[in-house]
Amino acid sequence: MSDEKKPVQMVNVTVDGKATSVPAGTNLIEAAKTVGVEIPHYCYHAGLSIAANCRMCMVEVSNAPPGKLVPGCQIPVAEGQKITTDSPRVKDQQRAVQEFLLLHHPVDCAICDQAGECRLQDYYQEYDFKPSRLDSAKWLKNKRKDLGPLIVLDQERCIMCTRCVRFMAEVAEEPVLGVFGRGTREVIDTFPGKVLDSNYSGNVVDLCPVGALLNKDNRFRARSYFLTATPSLCSGCSRGCNTFLDHFQGVPYRYRPRENQDVNQFWMCDTGRLSYHGLYENRVHEASVGGKVRPAGEALDAAARQLGELAGSKQLTVVVSPVLSLEDALAVMLLAKEGLKVSEVFVSGRANDAGDDFLLREDRNPNRKGVELAAAAFGLALRSFADLTKTRPQGVLLAGVDVPADEASVASWLAGAKTVVALAANDTPVAKAAGVVLPLATHAEGDGTFVSFEGRAQRFLPAIPAVGASRAAWHWAAALLGELGFSHRFASAGEAFAELSKRLPAGALGDFDWTKVPRTMTKGVTPLTGGTVDGRPPGWRELIPLRTPAGTSAA
Repeated sequence: MSDEKKPVQMVNVTVDGKATSVPAGTNLIEAAKTVGVEIPHYCYHAGLSIAANCRMCMVEVSNAPPGKLVPGCQIPVAEGQKITTDSPRVKDQQRAVQEFLLLHHPVDCAICDQAGECRLQDYYQEYDFKPSRLDSAKWLKNKRKDLGPLIVLDQERCIMCTRCVRFMAEVAEEPVLGVFGRGTREVIDTFPGKVLDSNYSGNVVDLCPVGALLNKDNRFRARSYFLTATPSLCSGCSRGCNTFLDHFQGVPYRYRPRENQDVNQFWMCDTGRLSYHGLYENRVHEASVGGKVRPAGEALDAAARQLGELAGSKQLTVVVSPVLSLEDALAVMLLAKEGLKVSEVFVSGRANDAGDDFLLREDRNPNRKGVELAAAAFGLALRSFADLTKTRPQGVLLAGVDVPADEASVASWLAGAKTVVALAANDTPVAKAAGVVLPLATHAEGDGTFVSFEGRAQRFLPAIPAVGASRAAWHWAAALLGELGFSHRFASAGEAFAELSKRLPAGALGDFDWTKVPRTMTKGVTPLTGGTVDGRPPGWRELIPLRTPAGTSAA
């Protein structure tokens, strides 16, 4: 058989008078997008099978029987086809569908979590905008149907698009949801004896075009139109799922999956989805020496002095967490090699846990490959954390306090060292065991790169200001080098990458370009970024500036 790829057959069509060419088999919704025309839809999703049950996407086509509208999600393009999405008949159909869906829909938008990113609201304004003609009581259904540990269902708001049912059956391959009843009594529910207890259950909330399916984790916590969505990466495992980090006034509120067909398609797991809590809970805000809060400069001086006394000695150990970014890891390796003159580093990080055959990996660290590349770039040997706990060093530098072992046991082991300096983002028992603590910024507070288990380098962007005196590890590493008499200085993660990535083996990151901004748009299901209802920048109602103390650099 020939390995040559067959050429893609293109089909010429016209959408509302605009000519375009699309691959054969493309449906009318996707074809219309190529000329900037949106065909409204509820049940269609590019990652699911076609249901064609909402009827919102009905359009006119030139090759259909006279007077017949066709569903845009289900019908593929044909050569020479003329597609009309704005005729009076199409507009009447859209208004009729909207009226039907709103007939028994509760008018509780004021308390609905979906307000601001609800397709029913958006399409009502755009395609209907008519008062209700119903003069009798609406059907009442279960307002708080508990489906599982994470998901609650408001059956009155459901428009029966069946996206959730299809996702659980086709993508998660855990068919626990079904459609029960007839007509206006029809509801989504779990099968008898089943609960929605899946590691991918949160995706049904992303898929729901209205406020029927809600995530208990952030229910009633924030209005979507106050949130700003920043392109980011999930740090919950080594997959590197592309995400949006939604935040408001410096506080993260949720992760949502961002489409990348090469990595996570449209989805993410609940393990990663809930990992945003570590970005703001139990954080280390200020530097400390001997357990007492001190100015960052004073703590930096103490750390450099104590580590410098052991530099070049076999009694000094450097430990690097694969939760750090590639830029962080490169700077720490530079500090270890040139400043502290060690020949090996130990890898810490989160402990492995059960993975699956879809997205979740056993390795719960986002940048193990990056740490390996950084160590190789500086000729440093990598050793495991299990080897570390068999040693008895006099000095330990912890670049990150995530450990794959019992934290209390590690803290007890650290008590045997004379000098312990920790770059810590969260206040853990390991961080408490350090004599000098320098507050570490998370990946949400700066930009940088993670390298997935596949060796794929991906960049994330800063979403929120760094809390307190926290800074990225590359900043602290450069500052410690400066205290030790070296001239390395980086004003940004970009400068750190530009300077230190030169030491990486040729082609180590493929065609990765650090200056390229990550893609920000997704297909169909993700709402726009946070609103600007009062004219101020989205998500920053109090105009909090991203500033840093004099003489320091933003992380």
